[in-house]
Amino acid sequence: MCQEDFRTPVAKWPSGTERRTFEEAKNVIDTIELANEGDLMQVGREHRHFAYQSQLARTVDQLSVRHQEIVRPVFESPRDFVLLNVRDMASRLGTAPTTVVRIVRTLGFGSYKDFQHYLHDLSVTSATILDSMQAAGHTAQPPQFLKDLRKQIQENLSFVQHNIDLHQVLKIATRIHEARRTLLLGGDMASSLVNYMEYHLTIAGLPVFSAVAPGRATHLVRSTEKGDVVVGISFRRGLRMTIEGIEHAKQNGAYCVGIADSMLSPLARFSDELLIVPIDSFSFAASYVAPLAVIDLITAGVGSLRRKQVVKRLKEADQEQKHGYRWYQTES
Repeated sequence: MCQEDFRTPVAKWPSGTERRTFEEAKNVIDTIELANEGDLMQVGREHRHFAYQSQLARTVDQLSVRHQEIVRPVFESPRDFVLLNVRDMASRLGTAPTTVVRIVRTLGFGSYKDFQHYLHDLSVTSATILDSMQAAGHTAQPPQFLKDLRKQIQENLSFVQHNIDLHQVLKIATRIHEARRTLLLGGDMASSLVNYMEYHLTIAGLPVFSAVAPGRATHLVRSTEKGDVVVGISFRRGLRMTIEGIEHAKQNGAYCVGIADSMLSPLARFSDELLIVPIDSFSFAASYVAPLAVIDLITAGVGSLRRKQVVKRLKEADQEQKHGYRWYQTES
């Protein structure tokens, strides 16, 4: 994951904050918003997903009871607030903009824009398929809907191109190449990604196992140890099977890799390496073009590290691929 710092410069509160006049407070808020806008211009070409350090925000319990009640609706319905500026959020919450700024800072965020990024990730992790379809609106014409969907797919792939750290990918590939064995975890729709990755690593001649159901995952994770690599793939809130599997593997000393769509994913807490990829879609199911692209990068990295072994295995498979019974042949 790119270790870029998206925190923006903000105006500092001088002493005597409580005695500040409304106009002075307004100027501070304006300064914060202008700083955020300038920072956005610098990273405007980046995808709307942002990376955070997991310790960026403190718990809501740090707030006073009054401030907890003010901000509670934001955490309960982040999608309703993520796009609002300071003034609009304050208006929705029935409080002053200066109070919102104080709450944001008490939570440990460097700026209001950081807080918006956090709300975006929070809305991602809590989103359902229905949320995604409703966000797309009601497009009457299928051609336009497909054009919009194609654009979204391109944006997802663009994120991989511009944001995935290839040094991190190579580090993960090296770990897999040198591992005693590799275990892949993922259920529900993510089982297709697990099967895809397992197939490629098997071709490379690696000792790889997969689990797409809770029972098998439990038994395989129980035997993990130092020298193993465990890859967990899960999106949104995360499947219990995958999250608990990674957690237990981490406790056993395995090197854990997570593939998720947000730094707020539970996988972030237990992964030595975390790859963030979008799965945004306007359709009735998530789009896995970006996760597939990342898996292609990882397995290609493994292949480059094991080139001699891979070439040897492919030579052995060459005749079978040309003349084997599995392949359809036209009668001469």
